[in-house]
Amino acid sequence: MKTRNILILCAILATLASCNDSFLDTMPDNRAEVDTPEKVKAMLVSAYATKHYAQSAEMYSDNMDDNAMVVNNASPGRYYEQIWNWEDITETANDSPDNVWSNNWLAIAAANQALEAIEELGGKDDPRLSASYGEALLCRAYGHFVLVNMFCLNYNKATSATDQGIPYMENVEEGLNPQYSRGNVAEVYEKIEKDIEEGLKYVADNYSVPKYHFTRQAAYAFATRFYLFYEKWDKAVEAANNCLGTAPQALLRDNDALQHKPDIQTAAALYVASDQKCNLLLQTNMSPYMGRNTWRNTSGASKRYAFTTEIAKSEVLYAKLPWMINGVTGSSYRFQPHNYNASALHYTLVWKVPNLFEYTDPVAGRGYTQTIVATFTTDQVLLERAEAYAMLKEYDKACEDLELWVSNTYVPGNSKITFDLTPEGIRDFFRTMEYYTWDVPTPRKHLHPGFAIEEEGSVQESMLQAILAAKRIETLAYGYRWFDIKRYGIEIYRRHVSSNSQLDHISDTMTPGDLRRAFQVPQKARDAGFEATRREQADNN
Repeated sequence: MKTRNILILCAILATLASCNDSFLDTMPDNRAEVDTPEKVKAMLVSAYATKHYAQSAEMYSDNMDDNAMVVNNASPGRYYEQIWNWEDITETANDSPDNVWSNNWLAIAAANQALEAIEELGGKDDPRLSASYGEALLCRAYGHFVLVNMFCLNYNKATSATDQGIPYMENVEEGLNPQYSRGNVAEVYEKIEKDIEEGLKYVADNYSVPKYHFTRQAAYAFATRFYLFYEKWDKAVEAANNCLGTAPQALLRDNDALQHKPDIQTAAALYVASDQKCNLLLQTNMSPYMGRNTWRNTSGASKRYAFTTEIAKSEVLYAKLPWMINGVTGSSYRFQPHNYNASALHYTLVWKVPNLFEYTDPVAGRGYTQTIVATFTTDQVLLERAEAYAMLKEYDKACEDLELWVSNTYVPGNSKITFDLTPEGIRDFFRTMEYYTWDVPTPRKHLHPGFAIEEEGSVQESMLQAILAAKRIETLAYGYRWFDIKRYGIEIYRRHVSSNSQLDHISDTMTPGDLRRAFQVPQKARDAGFEATRREQADNN
């Protein structure tokens, strides 16, 4: 069997262009012979990226304000300044988009290497290989899904046939530096769908640590999200039904257990624990900062750019919403957020991302910091199904899912929580609320999706407002809000907080048509000839 090199793809895309020989030599013989079913399974461990989009996407979103006028000597560093200002990022950091880019291409390369080996060892119908075949396809699909949604505009049926895409890598590359066309977003989505549908036929649950692999349930969770982004609402519902089964309430997060943990780190570790039924796919993230910044705000960057109390109280955790018409306090949540209040600096934290240290030399005290992210959960799938139901105008079903999420998130019997939601009640609630402005914020933001929704103040638009608000709460700190901002064309701002913790001014606005909604591809890839992400509208005349 010919040898395969999983680093070739990164060389092609110039993500490793600056690596020296010593780095390449750290790979065992630079050639991984995958010549048994067991080695195929081992190869697929590398088909899951270990650099997550969460921090980059979260910082791009409306979940952050700038505390520059509040925090003394909080120097964030050039990278954090660039990402906060929505600039094309030239600096590199552990959680930066260039690492998301290169690491996902590595994961895709590993999936392709496994697929090639499967073909040479007997093919997908060999019972020793079939589950690995399904997993490899899903890994390949998911890697491309992350890349197309980070580095391209969101899928839009009307424009995606001309919007810049990414290459869809379906083979192991044997030559150096071939040139690739970016193609378009529509083509990428078509190929992702093909891989998902084929992968679902074969994926299985026979793993020793299943929560770090695409099991059938995790695969259906991915399919739910993909079809939601692909505007195929009926398929999103079908996939969610397969994921959640007939009793979804038994699969949701045990928020009561989180509430009673004695400290922040223990609670965060439980949030991503592999024995939690709600956690469907966990990913390690080799980050020295994400866990620490999310749960403690110890660095200058995380104090400077933060989920401020103003955002929490006016838009998200404590804002008026259809199920909490008078707003709530932290004690209304089964899993309580943490509010930090100093003389001037105010921010709110959620305990979802543990700060983990792995020793490579316990005697010398050497090692590295990492964290774990719950990429797919049943709670997320439940709200994604509610959104699909709302798009299908099955509002009662959407309300049932929303009610189930509310009952699992807030303290039962709390006088401030309404557990009986109706489409008409949700509509009437939002009709009394003004739309958001940067200086008078509310949870209700104008929606400008590429797909058709009914007029503002309608049942459908109001249902979507409620579901997007719930999703924003559920996915805090995970970056998911950024993708909803893109999909729904929500205008967002770079807001600055004054020394008395009041909103002072804005320095930038990202409108629905802003091309900065696609992250710029890394400089190394552009230097090697990869087409840059457009920053000016193409001339269609």
